[in-house]
Amino acid sequence: MGVTFPGESAEYRAARDQLLEQEAEMRRAVEAVAAARRELPPGGAVPEDYVFQGAGRDGAPTDVKLSELFAPGKDTLVIYSMMFPRAPDEDLPCPSCTQFLDSFDGVAEHAAQRVNVAIVAKAALPRLLAHAEGRGWRRLRLLSSAGNAYNHDYLGETPDGSQQLPMLNVFRRDGDAVRHFWGSELLYQPPDPGQDPRHAETIDPLWNLFDFAPEGRGTDWYPALSY
Repeated sequence: MGVTFPGESAEYRAARDQLLEQEAEMRRAVEAVAAARRELPPGGAVPEDYVFQGAGRDGAPTDVKLSELFAPGKDTLVIYSMMFPRAPDEDLPCPSCTQFLDSFDGVAEHAAQRVNVAIVAKAALPRLLAHAEGRGWRRLRLLSSAGNAYNHDYLGETPDGSQQLPMLNVFRRDGDAVRHFWGSELLYQPPDPGQDPRHAETIDPLWNLFDFAPEGRGTDWYPALSY
């Protein structure tokens, strides 16, 4: 059943129907990729039970092992590596990561009904928690990886450790072992000329909202820490 909107021209409707076919094809492709992702064979076993630092019940820093991030009955763990610090010479959080986590903070409680979610940053825990408090984040599980090799091993930073990267990794608990399931490796796949990288930000509401706008994502605007 076709649809129309008030005042549209025949030219608009013809172009929109053609675009609709492309959107339907994109939906089929997205579903096919998601199905193929679910059929991946078991990934590599996590080489060590990384010890992060998180806030305890009393707010004091406490050690948290990766294996302890799995709640009973939930065998999937999603970890987002935040760029904090953003650059080697700049002890500031990444504005783009921050805007994503502003929205993801609201999603986290819903996601936690099915999977475990954690946010990891190389910054010291007090710096990370202070930033979270300033943004009003209330639901995200925040961890410092300053004392372990997680970022290095799971591509959340450049090989020399000088630059943090926004990597999304998914892990699966398999009996007594924890295995890597999937990572947003598209971050390392060069986009075609003029394309947006589109790696972990496929779950970012802001950039996907811009895709619906006539202006698109643009090339000269990025989120800021304040406006």
